[in-house]
Amino acid sequence: MISALLVVALSAILVSGMLWRQQVQIRRIENQRLLSQAQWIARGALDWTRLILRSEGDTSAGITYLGGLWGVPIAKTRLSDFLGQIGEVRAEQGQETFLSGSIEDAQAKFNLRNLVSSPAPGIMQLNTEQIGAYQRLLVSLGVNSQLAKATAVQVRTSLAQSATRFQQVTSPSGTTATPITAGGGATGGSFTDKPGIEDGDDNAAVAPLQMTSVDSLLDIPGYTPEMVARLRPFVTVLPTVSPVNMNTASAEVIAAIVPGMSLSAAQAFVARRQTVFFHNVSDVQLALSGAGVPSATIDPNEMDVNTNYFLIHGRVQHERAEVDRTTLVYRDALTHTTRIVRVQDQL
Repeated sequence: MISALLVVALSAILVSGMLWRQQVQIRRIENQRLLSQAQWIARGALDWTRLILRSEGDTSAGITYLGGLWGVPIAKTRLSDFLGQIGEVRAEQGQETFLSGSIEDAQAKFNLRNLVSSPAPGIMQLNTEQIGAYQRLLVSLGVNSQLAKATAVQVRTSLAQSATRFQQVTSPSGTTATPITAGGGATGGSFTDKPGIEDGDDNAAVAPLQMTSVDSLLDIPGYTPEMVARLRPFVTVLPTVSPVNMNTASAEVIAAIVPGMSLSAAQAFVARRQTVFFHNVSDVQLALSGAGVPSATIDPNEMDVNTNYFLIHGRVQHERAEVDRTTLVYRDALTHTTRIVRVQDQL
């Protein structure tokens, strides 16, 4: 009798274990299905957002400002509210799926890629003017300004084996840059290979990965997670050099790229911009001159009123699955077509 009871108990334990593993496997397959569906919904939402960017580019006459349609965030909304109800059979579809997101102007921030110039294909040189601008930004945010030079060297080193070093020779404004002489010096005086730091200091045994996000700053000695979190709203890393959109940039970034402009003056400049946005770079120059900035210190190549790079933040909640996706999108200034540069998912 005892043996029979032991056999029955052992059989019950084995069967319950098999049923439990089967249930876990079924649950895992369901989660994979829900996650895959959530990712496809996020992909559809991204295509819809790209359509908004293209239509906005077609109607805005080459001007990107905060009052545009792209700047309106989407609060948490049911998917069924977007699709509408299609008959009684599909009345429940989309009831457990929620969408939310926003579009961010990537050129409203300081682009760390600007720290390195490409005066000729295959040549990477440190840009002293941009390093000075980044130093001013670090000072205004309470971060050690000496990190600017180390950051520029890190960016150049990470680009040493990148195909982007052979890209079209452009300046931050997108125009053709001045070629360099055979001796390596910049004919225009804007580029130098040693802005207070020797090439010998760049002696890393292994070339670092190309910087693709602000989190890459943690690879540079001296940066801390707290510093990176403080810099994140004001700094970005784009694939190419780019000007700052003066219609959307913050006061900290404007004060950094305009030499001699204080933070308080930049804040007043941003306050006046809320009533009337700029239609061209000449309007920006007039506004800066009216704010007391000497005309000689204003570099129009570092400024623009249109944006090519956008960050699309989207969140999809599909039953138990959640997808947080950040996508960098490039919009062509002429054709207004969009291209996905990179996608980062946080599952």
